Amino acid sequence: MDPSNNANREHHPYVGMWVTKDGYIRHELLPNGRYDEARGDRKSAYQGRYFIEGDHIEYVDDTGFTADGDFRNGILYHAGMILYREE
Repeated sequence: MDPSNNANREHHPYVGMWVTKDGYIRHELLPNGRYDEARGDRKSAYQGRYFIEGDHIEYVDDTGFTADGDFRNGILYHAGMILYREE
């Protein structure tokens, strides 16, 4: 992914909070290209950078672990999880 494609995310439609149906996992995609993932009561369980190209997202956490996902019909499919936009 080319980070320059993500220079201005402030108004990107995918920036914001994405949550599993049970609320246990919460991905906050920040406008500065960073994400913060909470799991249950554990805030900031994972943090790192993300890159979006079209409807595909690549995550690189601060330890170097990578993952990806896809946005389809307003839903984020990521690593076997289904996350919904929190308005």
